[in-house]
Amino acid sequence: MQLRKTLLVGLVSAALLSGCSLFNSEEDVVTMSPLPKVENQFTPSKTWSTSVGDGIGEYYSHLRPAYQDGTVYAADRHGIVKALDAESGKEKWKADLSEKTGFFSSNRSALLSGGVTVAGSNAYVGSEKAVVYALNTSDGTLAWQAKAAGEVLSRPVVSDGMVLVHTSNGQLQAFNEADGAVKWTVNLDMPALSLRGESAPSTAYGAAIVGGDNGRVNAVLMQQGQLIWQQRISQPSGATEIDRLNDVDTTPVIVDGVVYALGYNGNLAALDLRSGQIMWKRELGSVSDFIVDAGRIYMVDQNDRVIALSTEGGVTVWTQSELLHRNLTPPAMYNGYLVVGDSEGYLHWINTTDGRFVAQQKVDSSGFLSAPMVAGEKLVVQAKGGEVYAFTR
Repeated sequence: MQLRKTLLVGLVSAALLSGCSLFNSEEDVVTMSPLPKVENQFTPSKTWSTSVGDGIGEYYSHLRPAYQDGTVYAADRHGIVKALDAESGKEKWKADLSEKTGFFSSNRSALLSGGVTVAGSNAYVGSEKAVVYALNTSDGTLAWQAKAAGEVLSRPVVSDGMVLVHTSNGQLQAFNEADGAVKWTVNLDMPALSLRGESAPSTAYGAAIVGGDNGRVNAVLMQQGQLIWQQRISQPSGATEIDRLNDVDTTPVIVDGVVYALGYNGNLAALDLRSGQIMWKRELGSVSDFIVDAGRIYMVDQNDRVIALSTEGGVTVWTQSELLHRNLTPPAMYNGYLVVGDSEGYLHWINTTDGRFVAQQKVDSSGFLSAPMVAGEKLVVQAKGGEVYAFTR
Protein backbone atom coordinates (compact mmCIF):
# COMPACT_ATOMS: atom_id res chain seq x y z
CA MET A 1 0.00 0.00 0.00
CA GLN A 2 2.86 2.37 0.74
CA LEU A 3 4.17 2.22 -2.85
CA ARG A 4 0.68 2.82 -4.19
CA LYS A 5 0.18 5.73 -1.85
CA THR A 6 3.47 7.31 -2.87
CA LEU A 7 2.60 6.98 -6.56
CA LEU A 8 -0.88 8.46 -6.14
CA VAL A 9 0.35 11.31 -4.00
CA GLY A 10 2.96 12.08 -6.65
CA LEU A 11 0.29 12.05 -9.35
CA VAL A 12 -1.97 14.37 -7.37
CA SER A 13 0.95 16.71 -6.69
CA ALA A 14 1.78 16.74 -10.39
CA ALA A 15 -1.84 17.59 -11.14
CA LEU A 16 -1.80 20.43 -8.64
CA LEU A 17 1.34 21.80 -10.27
CA SER A 18 0.46 21.37 -13.91
CA GLY A 19 -3.29 21.79 -13.99
CA CYS A 20 -3.44 18.60 -16.04
CA SER A 21 -5.74 15.64 -15.53
CA LEU A 22 -4.69 12.40 -13.87
CA PHE A 23 -6.35 10.54 -16.71
CA ASN A 24 -5.78 10.16 -20.44
CA SER A 25 -9.24 10.55 -21.92
CA GLU A 26 -9.81 13.78 -23.79
CA GLU A 27 -12.78 14.86 -21.70
CA ASP A 28 -10.63 14.76 -18.54
CA VAL A 29 -7.99 17.19 -19.83
CA VAL A 30 -7.93 20.46 -17.91
CA THR A 31 -6.79 23.47 -19.91
CA MET A 32 -5.05 26.49 -18.42
CA SER A 33 -6.98 29.71 -19.00
CA PRO A 34 -5.31 32.15 -21.38
CA LEU A 35 -3.71 35.19 -19.80
CA PRO A 36 -6.47 37.75 -19.24
CA LYS A 37 -6.03 41.12 -20.90
CA VAL A 38 -5.58 43.78 -18.24
CA GLU A 39 -5.30 47.54 -18.66
CA ASN A 40 -2.94 48.43 -15.84
CA GLN A 41 -4.21 51.18 -13.57
CA PHE A 42 -0.69 51.43 -12.13
CA THR A 43 2.69 49.76 -12.68
CA PRO A 44 4.18 48.10 -9.59
CA SER A 45 7.83 49.08 -9.28
CA LYS A 46 10.52 46.43 -8.80
CA THR A 47 12.96 47.82 -6.23
CA TRP A 48 15.37 44.88 -6.17
CA SER A 49 15.87 41.21 -6.99
CA THR A 50 18.48 38.70 -5.87
CA SER A 51 19.11 34.97 -6.20
CA VAL A 52 18.85 32.57 -3.28
CA GLY A 53 20.32 29.36 -4.64
CA ASP A 54 18.28 27.21 -7.00
CA GLY A 55 14.88 27.66 -5.38
CA ILE A 56 12.57 24.63 -5.42
CA GLY A 57 12.89 23.74 -9.11
CA GLU A 58 10.01 21.50 -10.20
CA TYR A 59 9.34 20.12 -6.72
CA TYR A 60 6.00 20.74 -5.04
CA SER A 61 7.24 22.79 -2.10
CA HIS A 62 5.85 25.89 -0.41
CA LEU A 63 9.25 27.09 0.79
CA ARG A 64 8.78 30.84 1.14
CA PRO A 65 10.57 33.82 2.73
CA ALA A 66 9.92 35.41 6.11
CA TYR A 67 10.34 38.98 7.33
CA GLN A 68 11.34 40.64 10.61
CA ASP A 69 12.82 44.01 11.57
CA GLY A 70 13.93 45.15 8.12
CA THR A 71 15.33 41.79 7.05
CA VAL A 72 14.00 39.19 4.60
CA TYR A 73 15.02 35.58 5.27
CA ALA A 74 14.87 33.21 2.30
CA ALA A 75 16.06 29.69 1.48
CA ASP A 76 16.38 27.22 -1.36
CA ARG A 77 15.71 23.48 -1.32
CA HIS A 78 19.38 22.52 -1.42
CA GLY A 79 20.15 24.22 1.90
CA ILE A 80 21.13 27.83 1.22
CA VAL A 81 19.60 30.33 3.67
CA LYS A 82 20.16 34.07 3.23
CA ALA A 83 19.35 37.19 5.22
CA LEU A 84 18.64 40.12 2.90
CA ASP A 85 18.25 43.80 3.67
CA ALA A 86 14.59 44.51 2.92
CA GLU A 87 15.35 48.01 1.63
CA SER A 88 18.14 47.17 -0.83
CA GLY A 89 18.14 43.38 -1.20
CA LYS A 90 21.81 43.24 -0.20
CA GLU A 91 22.98 40.06 1.50
CA LYS A 92 23.62 40.35 5.25
CA TRP A 93 24.69 36.73 5.72
CA LYS A 94 24.50 33.33 4.08
CA ALA A 95 24.29 29.87 5.65
CA ASP A 96 24.60 26.47 3.97
CA LEU A 97 22.69 23.59 5.60
CA SER A 98 23.59 21.00 2.96
CA GLU A 99 25.60 17.99 4.11
CA LYS A 100 29.27 17.66 3.21
CA THR A 101 29.73 14.15 1.76
CA GLY A 102 33.51 14.19 1.41
CA PHE A 103 33.19 12.69 -2.10
CA PHE A 104 35.06 15.14 -4.36
CA SER A 105 33.97 17.84 -1.87
CA SER A 106 30.36 17.52 -3.01
CA ASN A 107 27.34 18.51 -0.95
CA ARG A 108 24.17 16.53 -0.34
CA SER A 109 20.95 18.56 -0.47
CA ALA A 110 19.32 19.46 2.84
CA LEU A 111 15.89 19.17 1.14
CA LEU A 112 14.54 22.24 2.91
CA SER A 113 10.78 22.31 2.57
CA GLY A 114 9.00 23.60 5.63
CA GLY A 115 9.07 27.30 4.91
CA VAL A 116 11.10 29.91 6.77
CA THR A 117 9.77 31.32 10.05
CA VAL A 118 11.48 34.04 12.06
CA ALA A 119 10.73 34.77 15.71
CA GLY A 120 12.86 36.48 18.32
CA SER A 121 16.55 35.84 17.69
CA ASN A 122 16.15 32.77 15.49
CA ALA A 123 15.04 31.85 11.97
CA TYR A 124 13.54 28.35 11.65
CA VAL A 125 13.19 26.02 8.69
CA GLY A 126 12.28 22.34 8.33
CA SER A 127 13.29 19.67 5.86
CA GLU A 128 12.11 16.54 4.07
CA LYS A 129 14.87 14.74 5.98
CA ALA A 130 12.86 15.30 9.19
CA VAL A 131 15.19 17.96 10.61
CA VAL A 132 14.26 21.32 12.15
CA TYR A 133 16.97 24.00 12.04
CA ALA A 134 17.23 27.13 14.17
CA LEU A 135 19.64 29.81 12.87
CA ASN A 136 20.78 32.92 14.71
CA THR A 137 19.26 35.93 12.95
CA SER A 138 22.39 37.98 13.71
CA ASP A 139 24.88 35.95 11.67
CA GLY A 140 23.23 32.75 10.39
CA THR A 141 25.12 30.40 12.67
CA LEU A 142 23.32 27.26 13.78
CA ALA A 143 21.65 27.73 17.17
CA TRP A 144 20.33 24.16 17.24
CA GLN A 145 18.94 21.40 15.09
CA ALA A 146 16.50 18.67 16.10
CA LYS A 147 15.13 15.45 14.64
CA ALA A 148 11.41 15.52 13.89
CA ALA A 149 9.01 12.58 13.71
CA GLY A 150 8.70 12.89 9.90
CA GLU A 151 9.14 15.19 6.92
CA VAL A 152 8.50 18.83 7.84
CA LEU A 153 6.47 20.04 4.85
CA SER A 154 4.80 23.10 6.42
CA ARG A 155 6.46 26.08 8.05
CA PRO A 156 7.36 25.94 11.76
CA VAL A 157 5.20 28.07 14.07
CA VAL A 158 6.64 29.68 17.20
CA SER A 159 4.41 30.34 20.22
CA ASP A 160 4.53 30.14 24.03
CA GLY A 161 8.23 29.22 24.08
CA MET A 162 7.70 26.34 21.63
CA VAL A 163 8.42 25.63 17.97
CA LEU A 164 5.51 23.65 16.50
CA VAL A 165 5.89 21.48 13.39
CA HIS A 166 3.36 19.27 11.61
CA THR A 167 5.04 16.28 9.95
CA SER A 168 4.04 14.33 6.86
CA ASN A 169 3.09 11.26 8.92
CA GLY A 170 0.46 13.16 10.89
CA GLN A 171 2.44 14.14 14.01
CA LEU A 172 2.19 17.56 15.64
CA GLN A 173 5.40 18.15 17.60
CA ALA A 174 6.50 20.86 20.01
CA PHE A 175 10.21 21.66 20.42
CA ASN A 176 11.68 23.87 23.13
CA GLU A 177 12.38 27.25 21.54
CA ALA A 178 15.65 27.60 23.46
CA ASP A 179 17.39 24.30 22.68
CA GLY A 180 15.21 22.20 20.36
CA ALA A 181 14.35 19.51 22.92
CA VAL A 182 11.09 17.69 22.12
CA LYS A 183 8.38 18.65 24.64
CA TRP A 184 5.52 16.54 23.28
CA THR A 185 4.15 14.76 20.22
CA VAL A 186 0.47 14.38 19.28
CA ASN A 187 -0.66 11.81 16.70
CA LEU A 188 -3.36 13.37 14.48
CA ASP A 189 -4.13 10.13 12.60
CA MET A 190 -3.47 9.49 8.91
CA PRO A 191 -5.66 8.06 6.15
CA ALA A 192 -4.29 5.47 3.72
CA LEU A 193 -3.95 8.13 1.01
CA SER A 194 -3.27 11.85 1.33
CA LEU A 195 -1.98 14.86 -0.57
CA ARG A 196 1.63 15.92 -0.18
CA GLY A 197 1.48 18.83 2.20
CA GLU A 198 0.51 19.60 5.78
CA SER A 199 -1.36 22.34 7.60
CA ALA A 200 0.75 24.72 9.65
CA PRO A 201 -0.88 25.35 13.05
CA SER A 202 -2.38 28.63 14.23
CA THR A 203 -2.24 29.52 17.92
CA ALA A 204 -4.53 31.43 20.27
CA TYR A 205 -5.25 31.39 24.02
CA GLY A 206 -2.75 28.60 24.69
CA ALA A 207 -4.13 26.28 22.01
CA ALA A 208 -2.75 25.18 18.65
CA ILE A 209 -5.34 24.70 15.89
CA VAL A 210 -4.22 22.55 12.97
CA GLY A 211 -5.78 20.73 10.02
CA GLY A 212 -5.33 17.00 9.48
CA ASP A 213 -5.16 14.67 6.50
CA ASN A 214 -8.36 12.96 7.61
CA GLY A 215 -10.61 15.96 7.00
CA ARG A 216 -10.56 17.15 10.62
CA VAL A 217 -9.54 20.33 12.39
CA ASN A 218 -7.76 19.65 15.69
CA ALA A 219 -7.26 21.75 18.83
CA VAL A 220 -4.31 20.94 21.11
CA LEU A 221 -3.45 22.51 24.48
CA MET A 222 0.13 23.64 23.96
CA GLN A 223 1.48 23.37 27.50
CA GLN A 224 0.27 19.80 27.97
CA GLY A 225 0.25 18.56 24.38
CA GLN A 226 -3.32 17.37 24.95
CA LEU A 227 -5.95 17.06 22.21
CA ILE A 228 -9.06 18.94 23.37
CA TRP A 229 -11.36 18.72 20.35
CA GLN A 230 -11.59 17.50 16.76
CA GLN A 231 -14.11 18.57 14.15
CA ARG A 232 -14.59 17.05 10.71
CA ILE A 233 -15.12 19.66 7.99
CA SER A 234 -14.52 17.40 4.98
CA GLN A 235 -16.19 14.03 4.42
CA PRO A 236 -14.71 11.49 1.95
CA SER A 237 -16.96 11.04 -1.09
CA GLY A 238 -16.69 10.09 -4.74
CA ALA A 239 -16.07 7.04 -6.86
CA THR A 240 -12.25 6.98 -6.77
CA GLU A 241 -9.60 7.22 -4.08
CA ILE A 242 -8.52 10.57 -5.48
CA ASP A 243 -12.09 11.89 -5.36
CA ARG A 244 -12.17 10.91 -1.68
CA LEU A 245 -9.04 12.88 -0.72
CA ASN A 246 -10.14 15.31 1.97
CA ASP A 247 -6.98 16.75 3.54
CA VAL A 248 -7.12 19.99 5.50
CA ASP A 249 -3.70 21.27 4.39
CA THR A 250 -4.40 24.98 4.77
CA THR A 251 -3.47 26.97 7.87
CA PRO A 252 -6.56 27.74 9.98
CA VAL A 253 -7.20 31.44 10.64
CA ILE A 254 -8.45 32.55 14.07
CA VAL A 255 -10.35 35.85 14.37
CA ASP A 256 -12.47 36.96 17.36
CA GLY A 257 -12.90 33.47 18.77
CA VAL A 258 -13.80 31.92 15.40
CA VAL A 259 -11.64 29.37 13.57
CA TYR A 260 -11.88 29.49 9.77
CA ALA A 261 -10.68 26.28 8.10
CA LEU A 262 -10.62 24.99 4.53
CA GLY A 263 -10.31 21.43 3.18
CA TYR A 264 -9.53 19.85 -0.17
CA ASN A 265 -12.61 18.34 -1.89
CA GLY A 266 -14.45 19.62 1.15
CA ASN A 267 -15.71 22.73 2.87
CA LEU A 268 -14.83 26.18 4.06
CA ALA A 269 -16.06 26.20 7.65
CA ALA A 270 -16.32 28.57 10.60
CA LEU A 271 -15.85 26.84 13.97
CA ASP A 272 -16.24 28.00 17.55
CA LEU A 273 -12.72 28.21 19.00
CA ARG A 274 -13.70 26.87 22.44
CA SER A 275 -15.85 23.91 21.41
CA GLY A 276 -15.01 23.23 17.78
CA GLN A 277 -18.69 23.28 16.86
CA ILE A 278 -19.47 24.26 13.26
CA MET A 279 -21.10 27.70 12.99
CA TRP A 280 -21.48 27.57 9.20
CA LYS A 281 -19.87 25.90 6.20
CA ARG A 282 -19.70 26.31 2.43
CA GLU A 283 -18.90 23.64 -0.15
CA LEU A 284 -15.56 25.04 -1.35
CA GLY A 285 -12.23 23.24 -1.50
CA SER A 286 -8.57 24.23 -1.68
CA VAL A 287 -5.03 23.45 -0.53
CA SER A 288 -4.00 27.15 -0.57
CA ASP A 289 -3.82 29.31 2.54
CA PHE A 290 -6.39 32.10 2.68
CA ILE A 291 -6.85 35.54 4.21
CA VAL A 292 -9.45 36.84 6.68
CA ASP A 293 -9.56 40.63 6.73
CA ALA A 294 -12.17 43.25 7.66
CA GLY A 295 -15.12 40.86 7.62
CA ARG A 296 -14.13 39.08 4.42
CA ILE A 297 -12.44 35.82 3.48
CA TYR A 298 -10.22 35.86 0.39
CA MET A 299 -9.26 32.49 -1.08
CA VAL A 300 -8.11 30.64 -4.20
CA ASP A 301 -10.13 27.46 -4.70
CA GLN A 302 -8.83 24.20 -6.18
CA ASN A 303 -9.86 25.31 -9.68
CA ASP A 304 -8.02 28.63 -9.25
CA ARG A 305 -11.06 30.82 -8.82
CA VAL A 306 -10.27 33.82 -6.64
CA ILE A 307 -13.21 34.29 -4.29
CA ALA A 308 -14.23 36.83 -1.66
CA LEU A 309 -16.79 35.77 0.95
CA SER A 310 -18.38 37.34 4.00
CA THR A 311 -17.32 36.03 7.40
CA GLU A 312 -21.02 36.15 8.28
CA GLY A 313 -22.30 32.91 6.85
CA GLY A 314 -19.75 32.57 4.06
CA VAL A 315 -21.87 34.43 1.50
CA THR A 316 -20.04 35.03 -1.79
CA VAL A 317 -19.21 38.70 -2.38
CA TRP A 318 -17.46 38.25 -5.74
CA THR A 319 -15.72 35.62 -7.84
CA GLN A 320 -12.86 36.16 -10.29
CA SER A 321 -12.81 33.22 -12.74
CA GLU A 322 -10.42 34.42 -15.44
CA LEU A 323 -7.39 32.61 -13.97
CA LEU A 324 -8.76 29.06 -13.99
CA HIS A 325 -6.12 26.32 -13.80
CA ARG A 326 -3.19 28.76 -13.93
CA ASN A 327 -1.89 27.14 -10.73
CA LEU A 328 -2.17 30.23 -8.57
CA THR A 329 -0.27 30.93 -5.38
CA PRO A 330 -2.13 31.64 -2.16
CA PRO A 331 -3.15 35.32 -2.05
CA ALA A 332 -1.42 38.19 -0.26
CA MET A 333 -2.96 41.48 0.83
CA TYR A 334 -0.79 44.48 -0.05
CA ASN A 335 -1.76 48.17 0.00
CA GLY A 336 -5.43 47.25 -0.13
CA TYR A 337 -5.06 44.95 -3.15
CA LEU A 338 -5.12 41.18 -3.43
CA VAL A 339 -2.02 39.78 -5.17
CA VAL A 340 -1.60 36.25 -6.57
CA GLY A 341 1.16 34.72 -8.68
CA ASP A 342 0.83 31.98 -11.28
CA SER A 343 2.89 29.15 -12.74
CA GLU A 344 3.92 31.24 -15.77
CA GLY A 345 5.54 33.87 -13.56
CA TYR A 346 2.86 36.59 -13.65
CA LEU A 347 1.66 38.61 -10.69
CA HIS A 348 -2.03 39.59 -10.79
CA TRP A 349 -3.30 42.53 -8.73
CA ILE A 350 -7.01 42.43 -7.90
CA ASN A 351 -9.39 45.04 -6.48
CA THR A 352 -10.73 43.69 -3.17
CA THR A 353 -14.03 45.56 -3.61
CA ASP A 354 -15.25 43.92 -6.82
CA GLY A 355 -12.63 41.34 -7.86
CA ARG A 356 -11.56 43.19 -11.01
CA PHE A 357 -7.94 43.21 -12.19
CA VAL A 358 -6.07 46.45 -11.64
CA ALA A 359 -2.56 45.42 -12.70
CA GLN A 360 -0.63 42.52 -14.19
CA GLN A 361 3.07 41.96 -14.75
CA LYS A 362 5.40 39.22 -16.00
CA VAL A 363 8.12 38.74 -13.39
CA ASP A 364 9.93 35.40 -13.68
CA SER A 365 9.78 32.65 -16.32
CA SER A 366 10.25 29.86 -13.74
CA GLY A 367 6.85 30.72 -12.23
CA PHE A 368 5.55 31.02 -8.70
CA LEU A 369 4.24 28.47 -6.21
CA SER A 370 4.57 30.09 -2.78
CA ALA A 371 2.54 33.10 -1.68
CA PRO A 372 3.82 36.68 -1.96
CA MET A 373 4.68 38.26 1.39
CA VAL A 374 4.45 41.77 2.80
CA ALA A 375 7.82 43.00 4.12
CA GLY A 376 7.38 46.44 5.63
CA GLU A 377 6.39 48.72 2.74
CA LYS A 378 7.31 46.15 0.09
CA LEU A 379 5.78 43.09 -1.48
CA VAL A 380 8.29 40.22 -1.65
CA VAL A 381 7.86 37.04 -3.70
CA GLN A 382 10.20 34.11 -4.40
CA ALA A 383 10.11 32.36 -7.78
CA LYS A 384 10.51 28.61 -8.18
CA GLY A 385 13.96 29.17 -9.67
CA GLY A 386 15.18 30.88 -6.49
CA GLU A 387 15.06 34.57 -7.46
CA VAL A 388 13.57 36.84 -4.78
CA TYR A 389 11.83 40.04 -5.91
CA ALA A 390 10.71 43.13 -4.01
CA PHE A 391 8.03 45.50 -5.32
CA THR A 392 6.44 48.74 -4.19
CA ARG A 393 3.11 50.18 -5.22
